[in-house]
Formats: sequence, C-alpha cells, structure tokens
Amino acid sequence: MYDVAIIGAGPAGASAAIFTAKAGKRTVVFDNDQSITRRAWIENHYGLESVEGPVLVDTGKRQAQKFGAEIVSMKVIDVKPKDGGLRITTEQGEYDAKHVILATGLWADLAESIGLKTKPGTEPRIKTIVEVDPAGKTAIPGIWVAGTLAGVSVHTIITAGDGAKVAVNVISELNGERYVDHDVLKTSD
Repeated sequence: MYDVAIIGAGPAGASAAIFTAKAGKRTVVFDNDQSITRRAWIENHYGLESVEGPVLVDTGKRQAQKFGAEIVSMKVIDVKPKDGGLRITTEQGEYDAKHVILATGLWADLAESIGLKTKPGTEPRIKTIVEVDPAGKTAIPGIWVAGTLAGVSVHTIITAGDGAKVAVNVISELNGERYVDHDVLKTSD
C-alpha cells in the first residue's frame, strides 16, 4: 500500500509528490500526460526567467523521482474507499493508498464520477472545481484536491504552491504532527 497516490503530474501533482516522497512517504503519481502546462510558455514563475511548459513539467517529475516517487503513465478511472485506505483503479490495474491527492487541473470528470461535491469554477475557462476545506480535504476521508481543480488560480506558481500545501497537510496527518521541510545551505568550516 502506498502512503500517497497522486493523480496528475502537472505543477500541483509533481510539487505534491516532491514533498511526500522527500518526507519518506511511499508515493505513486499517475500521469496521463494531459497537463495544460505542456502548452504553456511561462515568464511569471518565481526563480525562473522563462521556461517552456514541457520543460517545467518534466523537471518537476524528475525532482519527484529523485526523492523516490514512482511515476506511472496510465489513466485513473475510479477511486473508492477500501479497508482503511483507498483503491485506485486504472485502465491497467489496481493500486491501494492511504491518501489520494487529485491534481487533475481543469479535468473534473474523475472527481465527479467518484462522488466529490463540485461547484462552478471562478477562473476563466475553468468550468468545474471541487469543494475542499482550506487544507485541501474533501468530504470523502483520505481524498484531497490540489491546484486548479481545488479552485486556485491556474498559474503554475500558484498551483505548484497549492500542491505543496496539500502535501504538507497530508504528511502532517500521516505523521500525527505538523510537518515542516526546511533545507539549509551547507557551510564549509
């Protein structure tokens, strides 16, 4: 059983995976390569003068893998509660996880099919978002939502930050205490 399954490998999903994997949580990311960021040219992402969307997405996935996240290329078709966790059904098999983070961007069809409560989106061209609490939790225990699907602005810097926020909240719940990840520059003496 995975600690965390993340559905979507765009900025929100990959950012969440970086945090969960770096925290030592067994993480799987389902990527169907539908991120709208793949079509973007980005000049407003902090720390980068400019970047092509595909480069940003691929870099995020490599960062997550560096910390141990497993990235699988397949489409998720269902998520259901099962024995103290969740069963993720894909077109190619089933996976179990304690927590699931949906980070499917502007695609709400999976969220709707698994019974998450949705509402109209507020961003231009974002028709539907999922109702979540400030931590990213949904009404279904163990299912969280991050990024554009959770109603945050579609900008990559914002969705990546929201993915990190939700991941920290999932890690905190798994650990039973607030999780903080701070790296410090190494100094030479």
